[in-house]
Amino acid sequence: MFFEGSEKKIEVIVTPATPSLRSLGRPFWEDIVGKAHAEILSSVSNEYCDAYLLSESSLFVWDDRFLMLTCGTTTLVHAATHFIDTLGEDAIAFASYQRKNEYLSHLQTTSFEDDLQLLRSKISGNAFRIGHLDSHHHYIFYTDKPYKADADDITNELLMYHIRGDAADYLRSDKQDLPGVRTLLALEEMLPGFSFDDFLFEPFGYSVNGIRGREYITIHITPQENSSYVSFETNLDLTRQPLDVFARLLGVLNPGSWDVIRFNAPHDSCGFPAHICLGSAKMALEHGYQLHFSHYQQLCHEKLLPEII
Repeated sequence: MFFEGSEKKIEVIVTPATPSLRSLGRPFWEDIVGKAHAEILSSVSNEYCDAYLLSESSLFVWDDRFLMLTCGTTTLVHAATHFIDTLGEDAIAFASYQRKNEYLSHLQTTSFEDDLQLLRSKISGNAFRIGHLDSHHHYIFYTDKPYKADADDITNELLMYHIRGDAADYLRSDKQDLPGVRTLLALEEMLPGFSFDDFLFEPFGYSVNGIRGREYITIHITPQENSSYVSFETNLDLTRQPLDVFARLLGVLNPGSWDVIRFNAPHDSCGFPAHICLGSAKMALEHGYQLHFSHYQQLCHEKLLPEII
């Protein structure tokens, strides 16, 4: 069974004159999610944020911005352009769109080039590829409006491939349940004070959103043996957390390789498993975001099994 875990991501910040995005209500966001061919499964809210767990990843809505990730063969770009059409291009202070290369890109309904053409028909901006075409790489588009980001506008992303060991076996088994996965990931221990909303898919697959004040975390696990993928993302300052979140997740899930993407966050590989950094890139966006990307591989021999096609 194959499922494309690699995600597409849109983040939009609206102008101060724009009404609160949270005030638009759930039916509005159900419509936005539907444009990507996904649906809302559940939600959790606090004073600052509404976090929606989707059939394919997550949506977070604050008063002045929203963040949406979708996996599988979803058409996130259509959700993004529908939002721009509905609120108007003038309501957009800043927007970014990220997409990672997929395991089986030929199964996708669009390519990044297709998405970019559609986005640029609605709003102007710059686009880059980070990484080699014949290896793990990421695409990013961002608007060229005169927006200035706050220095504490942080994002930390950890993308893991080919998870192995006891945790991976459990996540692929029929013995798993929600309390067991939460315990495996040590969510409450790593992230005290967060409210969590999670879902276990059939026959396997796991998603969780967490919010604490304006802070968020989201984890998505696609554990299929030949195409496993796990993503973790947060706006937390990880240097101030009681536990090293990245090191803990890498230790538990034991991926063969992983990417780290940081916006306005210090780069640090301390606590990672023994590894080699196969490539890295730094990029300063005009809006004040400092982007750092690195791709890592464990220092161990991987036994490959022929796969019937």
